[in-house]
Formats: sequence, structure tokens, C-alpha cells
Amino acid sequence: MKDYSEYLAKISLFRDLPEEDLQVISGLARVRNYKKNMIIFMEGEPGEALYFIISGKVKIFKMTEDGREQILHILQDGDVFAEVVLIDRGPYPATAEIIEAGQIGMLMNDDLENLLRKNADISLKLLKIMSKRLRLAQIQVRDLALKDTYGRLASMLLMLAKDHGEETGCGIKIDLPLSRQELANLIGTTRETVTRILGDFKKFKCIELDKQAIIIINEAKLKTWL
Repeated sequence: MKDYSEYLAKISLFRDLPEEDLQVISGLARVRNYKKNMIIFMEGEPGEALYFIISGKVKIFKMTEDGREQILHILQDGDVFAEVVLIDRGPYPATAEIIEAGQIGMLMNDDLENLLRKNADISLKLLKIMSKRLRLAQIQVRDLALKDTYGRLASMLLMLAKDHGEETGCGIKIDLPLSRQELANLIGTTRETVTRILGDFKKFKCIELDKQAIIIINEAKLKTWL
């Protein structure tokens, strides 16, 4: 059995745990390699485990009644997801898909529940993660209700830069393999609208576009669109 304790030490939920605890969790973890566009689980399937990202990127999304994709979260190495099914033991409330090939681990609910009973640190970290997700969901709902598409896209770009940004000589590069359609699905609009607004942001020298990559070159100016 492979020892994953070195990788687990980099996961937000397990960071700072003593080596003996990481060894125990490693023995319980199931790890799988995923290729781009593979589905990890579908909305409505029985919720049986919490997942963590060793490498790669994952999008969490729901399908609307009219068949559109609404992206809820974009996650990367070190993140955990599907934590809510541990609490309510219900089905997965959304679909998880790989957008950058990588390695994903899972812990079955019963195993994780036993860990939480023995380790208050893990319980507290899990609560913090759930609180952050709730806060981000509230921001998305607020933006959809109160901001126009320019404001929603500016807000999303700034949020993505904070979570996935890479400092370069030109500015903050959003290091995500997102298509224009996926970006549109994050803010509840169309691909054509996103393409047009990105063009305007570029014209006003807020961003630069490098193929699929977006580079924020003037954060202060981008914030004026909020």
C-alpha cells in the first residue's frame, strides 16, 4: 500500500497533523488518477465520500432546468470537496469534473466520521472549509442579484486571481484552463457576452489576453467596474 502521508500534509484539511495521524489517514485513503474531462461523481448519486485534490484542478457545477451549466467552484491541489455529504448523508448536490488532469483522493464517510470523533483539529478545519464555501456562495448570489455582467465578471476575475493567480512580470496570470463558456457559466451569462466584456476590459487596459489565459495588468482599474 502506497504511503500518501507526504501528500496529505499539503491538504488544507490535514495540514499540521502529526505524522502518526497522517499515516492512519493514508491507510484509509483511496487515490485515483484522472484525465481531463473525466467525471468524479454526478449530481444526485449517493454521497459516500469526501474528496481531496493531490494534483490537478476540479470544477463543481450544477445543471439548471433549461440545461445550462452553473459552475459553483473551481478547486485545485490542496482543496477538499463533497464535505457536505458527511453531514447530511444525502446525495451529491452537484457534479465534479476534472478540468486539469491529476490525482484525486477520497475518504469514505464512515472512516472520516471516526477520524473526526478522535481529532478535534480536523473537525474545526472542516467547519472552516464549509464556512468559506458558504461565504463564497453568498457572494455569488449577491453578485447575480446586484451587479451587471461587467461587475460580475470583474468580481469573478479578481476572485480567481486571488485563488489561482500567478505573479508574472506583466501582472497576475489566472492559471486556470477555463474556456470562455466555462467563465460565462461561473457568472450566469453567455459566452458571447464574456468575450465582448473581456475585449472591453482589454481596451481599457485592465487585462491582457494570452490565448486562453487572462492576465490582470491593472487590478485597481478592474475594481472600478465593480
